[in-house]
Amino acid sequence: MSDSDVDGAEDRVAPRLTVAAVARRLGVAPATLRTWDRRYGIGPSDHAPGQHRRYSAADVARLELMQHALVRGASPAEAARYATSARLPRPDAAPPGRPQVVSVGPAASGAAPPVARDPRQAVGTDRPGDAEAGDPPLLGGDAAGPDTSEPASRVRVGGRVLRLPGSGRRARGVGRAALAMDAAAVRRLLIEGIATDGLSATWEEVIAPVLTAVADRWESTGVGVEIEHLVSEAVIGVYSAHVLASPVAEPIRPVVLAGMPQEMHNLPLTVLSAVLTERGVPCRPLGPNLPLDALAAAIRRSAPAAVVLWSQLPDSADVEVIGSLPRTRPQFRLFAAGPGWEDTTLPRRVTRLTSLGEATSVLSDAILT
Repeated sequence: MSDSDVDGAEDRVAPRLTVAAVARRLGVAPATLRTWDRRYGIGPSDHAPGQHRRYSAADVARLELMQHALVRGASPAEAARYATSARLPRPDAAPPGRPQVVSVGPAASGAAPPVARDPRQAVGTDRPGDAEAGDPPLLGGDAAGPDTSEPASRVRVGGRVLRLPGSGRRARGVGRAALAMDAAAVRRLLIEGIATDGLSATWEEVIAPVLTAVADRWESTGVGVEIEHLVSEAVIGVYSAHVLASPVAEPIRPVVLAGMPQEMHNLPLTVLSAVLTERGVPCRPLGPNLPLDALAAAIRRSAPAAVVLWSQLPDSADVEVIGSLPRTRPQFRLFAAGPGWEDTTLPRRVTRLTSLGEATSVLSDAILT
Protein backbone atom coordinates (compact mmCIF):
# COMPACT_ATOMS: atom_id res chain seq x y z
CA MET A 1 0.00 0.00 0.00
CA SER A 2 1.42 3.38 -0.98
CA ASP A 3 1.61 6.42 1.29
CA SER A 4 -1.19 8.06 -0.68
CA ASP A 5 -3.38 4.99 -0.09
CA VAL A 6 -2.55 5.12 3.63
CA ASP A 7 -3.41 8.81 3.80
CA GLY A 8 -6.67 8.32 1.95
CA ALA A 9 -7.76 5.37 4.09
CA GLU A 10 -7.10 7.01 7.43
CA ASP A 11 -8.61 10.35 6.33
CA ARG A 12 -11.98 8.62 5.91
CA VAL A 13 -12.10 7.64 9.59
CA ALA A 14 -9.87 10.05 11.52
CA PRO A 15 -10.79 13.64 12.42
CA ARG A 16 -8.48 16.42 11.36
CA LEU A 17 -6.78 18.52 14.02
CA THR A 18 -6.25 22.26 14.32
CA VAL A 19 -2.82 23.85 14.67
CA ALA A 20 -3.43 24.36 18.41
CA ALA A 21 -4.44 20.73 18.92
CA VAL A 22 -1.39 19.42 17.07
CA ALA A 23 0.88 21.80 18.98
CA ARG A 24 -0.46 20.48 22.29
CA ARG A 25 -0.06 16.87 21.13
CA LEU A 26 3.57 17.41 20.10
CA GLY A 27 4.50 19.77 22.93
CA VAL A 28 5.67 22.55 20.62
CA ALA A 29 4.50 26.10 19.98
CA PRO A 30 1.96 26.71 17.16
CA ALA A 31 4.46 29.13 15.65
CA THR A 32 6.93 26.23 15.33
CA LEU A 33 4.43 24.25 13.25
CA ARG A 34 3.84 27.23 10.97
CA THR A 35 7.60 27.66 10.53
CA TRP A 36 8.04 23.99 9.64
CA ASP A 37 5.25 24.28 7.07
CA ARG A 38 6.58 27.52 5.56
CA ARG A 39 10.23 26.51 5.40
CA TYR A 40 10.16 22.75 4.89
CA GLY A 41 6.69 21.91 3.61
CA ILE A 42 5.76 19.82 6.67
CA GLY A 43 2.17 20.92 7.19
CA PRO A 44 -1.46 20.20 6.39
CA SER A 45 -1.56 18.05 3.27
CA ASP A 46 -4.62 19.71 1.73
CA HIS A 47 -4.75 23.20 3.23
CA ALA A 48 -7.04 25.49 1.25
CA PRO A 49 -6.44 29.27 1.20
CA GLY A 50 -8.87 31.17 3.42
CA GLN A 51 -9.75 28.12 5.52
CA HIS A 52 -8.53 26.97 8.92
CA ARG A 53 -5.49 24.70 8.78
CA ARG A 54 -6.33 21.08 9.60
CA TYR A 55 -3.84 18.23 10.07
CA SER A 56 -4.61 14.62 9.23
CA ALA A 57 -3.24 11.71 11.26
CA ALA A 58 -0.58 11.17 8.57
CA ASP A 59 0.40 14.84 8.79
CA VAL A 60 0.82 14.50 12.56
CA ALA A 61 2.87 11.31 12.16
CA ARG A 62 5.28 13.12 9.85
CA LEU A 63 5.54 16.04 12.26
CA GLU A 64 6.48 13.60 15.04
CA LEU A 65 9.10 12.02 12.83
CA MET A 66 10.59 15.45 12.15
CA GLN A 67 10.49 16.45 15.82
CA HIS A 68 12.33 13.39 16.99
CA ALA A 69 14.85 13.50 14.18
CA LEU A 70 15.70 16.94 15.57
CA VAL A 71 16.04 15.46 19.06
CA ARG A 72 18.57 12.97 17.71
CA GLY A 73 20.71 15.73 16.26
CA ALA A 74 19.51 16.16 12.68
CA SER A 75 19.32 19.63 11.18
CA PRO A 76 15.82 20.96 10.44
CA ALA A 77 16.30 20.42 6.71
CA GLU A 78 17.55 16.85 7.24
CA ALA A 79 14.71 16.10 9.64
CA ALA A 80 12.18 17.41 7.15
CA ARG A 81 13.61 15.28 4.35
CA TYR A 82 13.46 12.20 6.55
CA ALA A 83 9.87 12.91 7.64
CA THR A 84 8.63 13.37 4.09
CA SER A 85 10.39 10.28 2.75
CA ALA A 86 9.70 7.80 5.59
CA ARG A 87 6.97 5.20 5.12
CA LEU A 88 4.06 5.60 7.52
CA PRO A 89 2.20 2.72 9.22
CA ARG A 90 -0.84 1.17 7.56
CA PRO A 91 -4.23 2.28 8.95
CA ASP A 92 -4.69 -1.16 10.58
CA ALA A 93 -1.26 -1.08 12.26
CA ALA A 94 -2.48 1.33 14.95
CA PRO A 95 -5.72 2.98 16.07
CA PRO A 96 -6.85 5.63 13.54
CA GLY A 97 -5.21 8.97 14.08
CA ARG A 98 -2.61 7.63 16.51
CA PRO A 99 0.89 6.63 15.37
CA GLN A 100 2.20 3.26 16.47
CA VAL A 101 4.71 3.32 19.31
CA VAL A 102 7.14 0.60 20.28
CA SER A 103 7.41 0.16 24.05
CA VAL A 104 10.75 0.64 25.69
CA GLY A 105 12.73 -1.74 27.81
CA PRO A 106 12.51 -2.84 31.44
CA ALA A 107 12.75 -0.42 34.34
CA ALA A 108 15.75 0.16 36.52
CA SER A 109 15.98 2.00 39.82
CA GLY A 110 18.59 3.67 41.94
CA ALA A 111 19.96 7.01 43.05
CA ALA A 112 20.02 9.76 40.44
CA PRO A 113 20.39 13.52 40.55
CA PRO A 114 17.01 14.50 38.99
CA VAL A 115 14.15 15.08 41.43
CA ALA A 116 11.00 13.08 40.77
CA ARG A 117 8.03 11.47 42.53
CA ASP A 118 10.56 9.55 44.57
CA PRO A 119 13.68 11.51 43.61
CA ARG A 120 15.93 8.50 43.98
CA GLN A 121 13.89 6.27 41.74
CA ALA A 122 14.23 5.86 38.00
CA VAL A 123 11.69 4.15 35.76
CA GLY A 124 12.03 3.36 32.08
CA THR A 125 15.05 3.23 29.85
CA ASP A 126 16.08 3.43 26.23
CA ARG A 127 15.91 0.17 24.35
CA PRO A 128 18.94 -0.22 22.11
CA GLY A 129 18.93 -2.08 18.87
CA ASP A 130 15.43 -1.29 17.58
CA ALA A 131 16.33 1.63 15.35
CA GLU A 132 18.71 1.73 12.47
CA ALA A 133 21.41 4.40 12.46
CA GLY A 134 19.87 7.78 11.76
CA ASP A 135 16.31 6.43 12.11
CA PRO A 136 14.55 8.71 14.63
CA PRO A 137 11.83 7.38 16.92
CA LEU A 138 8.14 8.17 16.70
CA LEU A 139 6.62 9.29 20.00
CA GLY A 140 2.87 9.57 20.27
CA GLY A 141 0.05 7.84 22.13
CA ASP A 142 0.53 5.24 24.82
CA ALA A 143 3.24 2.61 24.74
CA ALA A 144 1.05 -0.10 26.14
CA GLY A 145 3.05 -3.07 25.03
CA PRO A 146 5.26 -4.61 22.37
CA ASP A 147 4.51 -3.71 18.79
CA THR A 148 2.81 -6.53 16.92
CA SER A 149 2.33 -4.95 13.51
CA GLU A 150 4.22 -6.26 10.53
CA PRO A 151 7.76 -4.85 10.44
CA ALA A 152 7.45 -3.85 6.77
CA SER A 153 4.23 -1.92 7.36
CA ARG A 154 5.36 0.59 9.99
CA VAL A 155 8.04 3.10 10.77
CA ARG A 156 10.85 1.73 12.92
CA VAL A 157 10.60 3.67 16.14
CA GLY A 158 12.68 2.32 19.07
CA GLY A 159 15.45 4.17 20.86
CA ARG A 160 15.53 7.48 22.59
CA VAL A 161 12.15 8.03 24.23
CA LEU A 162 10.97 8.68 27.76
CA ARG A 163 8.92 5.83 29.14
CA LEU A 164 5.76 7.21 30.74
CA PRO A 165 3.52 4.17 31.32
CA GLY A 166 0.01 5.09 32.36
CA SER A 167 0.63 8.83 32.07
CA GLY A 168 -1.83 11.18 30.45
CA ARG A 169 -1.61 13.32 27.34
CA ARG A 170 -0.15 16.33 29.12
CA ALA A 171 2.68 14.35 30.73
CA ARG A 172 3.55 12.87 27.34
CA GLY A 173 3.49 16.34 25.86
CA VAL A 174 5.88 17.64 28.51
CA GLY A 175 8.14 14.65 27.87
CA ARG A 176 8.23 15.37 24.15
CA ALA A 177 8.84 19.08 24.69
CA ALA A 178 11.61 18.34 27.19
CA LEU A 179 13.38 15.99 24.78
CA ALA A 180 13.15 18.68 22.13
CA MET A 181 14.52 21.26 24.63
CA ASP A 182 11.41 23.37 24.04
CA ALA A 183 11.22 25.28 27.34
CA ALA A 184 8.34 27.49 26.21
CA ALA A 185 6.21 24.44 25.42
CA VAL A 186 7.02 22.85 28.78
CA ARG A 187 5.97 26.02 30.60
CA ARG A 188 2.79 26.33 28.55
CA LEU A 189 1.76 22.75 29.25
CA LEU A 190 2.39 23.21 32.97
CA ILE A 191 0.33 26.39 33.04
CA GLU A 192 -2.50 24.60 31.23
CA GLY A 193 -2.30 21.68 33.65
CA ILE A 194 -2.40 23.91 36.72
CA ALA A 195 -5.35 25.88 35.35
CA THR A 196 -7.24 22.64 34.70
CA ASP A 197 -6.19 20.31 37.51
CA GLY A 198 -4.41 22.43 40.13
CA LEU A 199 -0.88 22.70 41.49
CA SER A 200 -0.76 19.38 43.35
CA ALA A 201 -2.24 17.23 40.59
CA THR A 202 0.05 18.76 37.98
CA TRP A 203 3.08 17.90 40.10
CA GLU A 204 1.95 14.35 40.83
CA GLU A 205 0.51 13.42 37.42
CA VAL A 206 2.68 15.41 35.02
CA ILE A 207 5.95 16.70 36.46
CA ALA A 208 6.90 13.82 38.74
CA PRO A 209 6.45 11.08 36.10
CA VAL A 210 8.47 13.05 33.55
CA LEU A 211 11.31 13.74 35.99
CA THR A 212 11.27 10.12 37.10
CA ALA A 213 11.70 9.00 33.49
CA VAL A 214 14.49 11.55 32.98
CA ALA A 215 16.17 10.27 36.14
CA ASP A 216 16.20 6.76 34.75
CA ARG A 217 17.56 8.02 31.46
CA TRP A 218 20.50 9.46 33.36
CA GLU A 219 20.81 6.33 35.49
CA SER A 220 20.94 4.07 32.45
CA THR A 221 22.93 6.14 29.98
CA GLY A 222 24.69 8.92 31.88
CA VAL A 223 23.04 11.54 29.67
CA GLY A 224 20.00 13.77 29.99
CA VAL A 225 20.94 16.10 32.85
CA GLU A 226 20.20 19.06 30.57
CA ILE A 227 16.63 17.76 30.17
CA GLU A 228 16.14 17.60 33.93
CA HIS A 229 17.51 21.12 34.31
CA LEU A 230 15.18 22.46 31.63
CA VAL A 231 12.10 20.88 33.23
CA SER A 232 13.16 21.95 36.72
CA GLU A 233 13.68 25.55 35.66
CA ALA A 234 10.26 25.57 34.00
CA VAL A 235 8.66 24.20 37.17
CA ILE A 236 10.42 26.77 39.33
CA GLY A 237 9.30 29.61 37.09
CA VAL A 238 5.67 28.52 36.81
CA TYR A 239 5.20 27.61 40.48
CA SER A 240 7.04 30.71 41.72
CA ALA A 241 4.66 32.84 39.66
CA HIS A 242 1.78 31.29 41.60
CA VAL A 243 3.47 32.22 44.88
CA LEU A 244 3.68 35.84 43.77
CA ALA A 245 0.04 35.79 42.71
CA SER A 246 -1.20 34.32 46.02
CA PRO A 247 -0.79 36.88 48.83
CA VAL A 248 -1.20 35.53 52.36
CA ALA A 249 -1.94 37.09 55.73
CA GLU A 250 1.48 38.03 57.06
CA PRO A 251 0.47 38.01 60.80
CA ILE A 252 0.41 34.21 60.53
CA ARG A 253 3.69 32.61 61.60
CA PRO A 254 5.38 31.19 58.51
CA VAL A 255 6.77 27.82 57.48
CA VAL A 256 10.53 27.74 56.83
CA LEU A 257 11.44 25.42 53.93
CA ALA A 258 15.14 24.58 53.64
CA GLY A 259 17.41 22.08 51.98
CA MET A 260 19.80 20.35 54.34
CA PRO A 261 23.49 21.33 54.28
CA GLN A 262 25.17 19.64 51.27
CA GLU A 263 21.77 18.86 49.73
CA MET A 264 21.67 20.38 46.24
CA HIS A 265 18.09 19.38 45.30
CA ASN A 266 14.98 21.12 46.58
CA LEU A 267 12.54 21.29 43.68
CA PRO A 268 9.72 19.62 45.70
CA LEU A 269 10.04 22.41 48.28
CA THR A 270 9.37 24.95 45.51
CA VAL A 271 6.19 23.07 44.67
CA LEU A 272 5.21 22.73 48.34
CA SER A 273 5.74 26.47 48.85
CA ALA A 274 3.35 27.26 45.99
CA VAL A 275 0.69 24.82 47.22
CA LEU A 276 0.86 26.11 50.80
CA THR A 277 0.82 29.75 49.72
CA GLU A 278 -2.27 29.10 47.62
CA ARG A 279 -3.92 27.81 50.80
CA GLY A 280 -3.00 30.96 52.72
CA VAL A 281 0.06 29.58 54.53
CA PRO A 282 3.04 32.00 54.44
CA CYS A 283 6.32 30.32 53.52
CA ARG A 284 9.99 31.25 53.76
CA PRO A 285 11.76 29.11 51.13
CA LEU A 286 15.52 29.21 51.71
CA GLY A 287 16.76 27.06 48.85
CA PRO A 288 19.18 24.11 48.78
CA ASN A 289 22.42 23.51 50.66
CA LEU A 290 21.70 25.91 53.52
CA PRO A 291 24.58 26.07 56.05
CA LEU A 292 23.65 25.25 59.63
CA ASP A 293 24.47 28.70 60.97
CA ALA A 294 22.34 30.33 58.27
CA LEU A 295 19.44 27.99 59.03
CA ALA A 296 19.70 28.79 62.73
CA ALA A 297 19.75 32.52 62.02
CA ALA A 298 16.70 32.26 59.76
CA ILE A 299 14.76 30.40 62.46
CA ARG A 300 15.60 33.00 65.10
CA ARG A 301 14.66 35.92 62.86
CA SER A 302 11.46 34.57 61.33
CA ALA A 303 9.94 32.88 64.42
CA PRO A 304 8.34 30.15 62.29
CA ALA A 305 5.46 27.93 63.26
CA ALA A 306 7.10 25.05 61.41
CA VAL A 307 10.43 24.14 59.81
CA VAL A 308 10.68 21.61 56.97
CA LEU A 309 14.12 20.14 56.23
CA TRP A 310 14.53 18.49 52.84
CA SER A 311 16.97 15.63 52.18
CA GLN A 312 16.95 13.83 48.88
CA LEU A 313 19.97 11.56 49.38
CA PRO A 314 21.04 9.81 52.60
CA ASP A 315 24.36 11.67 52.72
CA SER A 316 22.55 14.89 53.62
CA ALA A 317 20.20 13.35 56.22
CA ASP A 318 22.21 14.46 59.26
CA VAL A 319 20.38 14.08 62.57
CA GLU A 320 23.06 16.21 64.29
CA VAL A 321 21.80 19.21 62.33
CA ILE A 322 18.39 18.71 63.89
CA GLY A 323 19.91 18.61 67.35
CA SER A 324 21.78 21.87 66.70
CA LEU A 325 18.73 23.94 65.80
CA PRO A 326 17.90 26.77 68.22
CA ARG A 327 15.02 26.62 70.68
CA THR A 328 12.57 29.46 70.23
CA ARG A 329 9.57 30.90 72.02
CA PRO A 330 7.00 30.23 70.83
CA GLN A 331 8.29 26.85 69.74
CA PHE A 332 8.13 25.59 66.18
CA ARG A 333 7.20 22.16 64.89
CA LEU A 334 9.91 20.32 62.99
CA PHE A 335 9.38 18.17 59.89
CA ALA A 336 11.71 16.02 57.79
CA ALA A 337 10.85 15.59 54.11
CA GLY A 338 12.45 13.71 51.26
CA PRO A 339 13.64 10.13 50.67
CA GLY A 340 17.05 10.82 52.22
CA TRP A 341 15.47 10.39 55.66
CA GLU A 342 14.00 6.94 54.98
CA ASP A 343 16.65 4.92 56.82
CA THR A 344 17.30 7.53 59.51
CA THR A 345 15.98 7.28 63.06
CA LEU A 346 14.51 10.69 63.77
CA PRO A 347 14.03 12.29 67.19
CA ARG A 348 10.53 12.03 68.59
CA ARG A 349 9.80 15.69 68.08
CA VAL A 350 10.40 15.40 64.32
CA THR A 351 7.50 14.40 62.04
CA ARG A 352 8.34 12.75 58.74
CA LEU A 353 6.46 13.89 55.62
CA THR A 354 6.25 11.32 52.83
CA SER A 355 4.20 12.97 50.08
CA LEU A 356 3.08 16.34 48.78
CA GLY A 357 -0.51 15.64 49.79
CA GLU A 358 0.45 14.67 53.33
CA ALA A 359 2.77 17.67 53.70
CA THR A 360 0.09 20.05 52.46
CA SER A 361 -2.53 18.68 54.82
CA VAL A 362 -0.32 18.42 57.92
CA LEU A 363 1.30 21.81 57.54
CA SER A 364 -1.94 23.59 56.70
CA ASP A 365 -3.58 22.12 59.80
CA ALA A 366 -0.58 23.05 61.94
CA ILE A 367 -0.49 26.67 60.75
CA LEU A 368 -4.11 27.60 60.12
CA THR A 369 -5.87 25.85 63.03
